[in-house]
Amino acid sequence: MSDAIIQVDNLGKCYRITHQQQPRRYMALRDVIAHKVAAPFRALKRRDSSSKALSQNSDAGPASSGKEDFWALKNISFEVKPGEVVGIIGRNGAGKSTLLKILSRITEPSEGRVRLRARVASLLEVGTGFHPELTGRENIFLNGAILGMHAAEIRQKFDEIVAFAEVEKFLDTPVKHFSSGMYVRLAFAVAAHLESEILIVDEVLAVGDAQFQKKCLGKVEEVSLHGRTVLFVSHSMPTILRLCKRVILLQRGLLVGDGPAQEMTRRYLTSRTESPVERVWSTPEKAPGDNVAKLHAVRIRNSTGQVMEMIDISEPFEIEVEYWNLQERLKPSVSIHFTNEDGVLLFVSNDFVNHDWWNSTRKPGLVRATCQIPANLLSEGQFFVLAAVCTYNPPVIHALERDAVCFQAVDQYDMEKTREKFTQKWPGAMRPKLTWSVSQERA
Repeated sequence: MSDAIIQVDNLGKCYRITHQQQPRRYMALRDVIAHKVAAPFRALKRRDSSSKALSQNSDAGPASSGKEDFWALKNISFEVKPGEVVGIIGRNGAGKSTLLKILSRITEPSEGRVRLRARVASLLEVGTGFHPELTGRENIFLNGAILGMHAAEIRQKFDEIVAFAEVEKFLDTPVKHFSSGMYVRLAFAVAAHLESEILIVDEVLAVGDAQFQKKCLGKVEEVSLHGRTVLFVSHSMPTILRLCKRVILLQRGLLVGDGPAQEMTRRYLTSRTESPVERVWSTPEKAPGDNVAKLHAVRIRNSTGQVMEMIDISEPFEIEVEYWNLQERLKPSVSIHFTNEDGVLLFVSNDFVNHDWWNSTRKPGLVRATCQIPANLLSEGQFFVLAAVCTYNPPVIHALERDAVCFQAVDQYDMEKTREKFTQKWPGAMRPKLTWSVSQERA
């Protein structure tokens, strides 16, 4: 017998979707009158053509009903051991939420089997399991009972739940008057504090503010350290990498990957963005640019010189830009713009800050410019690089590619790095490791 706490065998979920055969058409009054007048003639014509069709195709099947089977999940199989924290990632529509609903016994599978050898607490949608007419206090007991907890267990954890959710003032108010933030705080607090062996959390934490999200992630880490099993869905790869050692990757309802978090997130990131970690234009004719300069290649290299889409923030890396210089009169310069996943421009750099640029000449041919990015500059997250080739006095942009390349900055969490003993997500887009001195002036 398997020692897995969650066992999924050939799981599938099929939905029947209906397609509208003909879009509804709005007609003017004259069209309606003409349609009514012509109705008897259309009926005669239909009767005539029907009898001919029956005589010619007596064995014809029924007409299409306009319905189609859609498999949200198909042939999903995996096991989760007790105490594992497993991330589930994939694009929108990959089947992540459907899988969690089946595991939470909210939705029945169409085929396959799921075995859960423990109690499950799940947080899939804001207010799941809450009754809007009941107060926050009453919903804590109701939700706890739904999760299979005894009243004594709920009372034992009641004060912790209320303190975590920060809703003491509104505890005896019907939850229909709660904001979405209060709703999700209370729902998460109940699911995380009650003693279920399996905790299932969807992207619902995105509803809360940044401070609450940090608090929730800290609680998930705490829960996992106590040996509880966690299934965690998120679109934030730094969060997945921080919490999970193992990740399941779904794509269009199929399980396409199950393995170490770094490997799976790398596969996901390279598949989800049109901006690769290396962009090469094979010939000048196909490259962005004009008769002065055209881009040839843009790539990200890690500290060992490998082209990599995941960069450890504690190690230096470089941006390499190659371009064809097509003339001798002007001296082109490379410019790169760093933007984070929220579209915020972080910084801009040009190769003319190097003295070699001023002391060198440019002849027609391939030119390579490399920008060194120091360690401990960026925080975790996804970053995009704009590459441009310009000349100045007057300033002219000759070649430009927005989001030319994309990479993910990750934190390996060694104690010798920037974070030291701080285990939560470091705020901010930039994270330089600055020099500090500490002294005690007076005992």
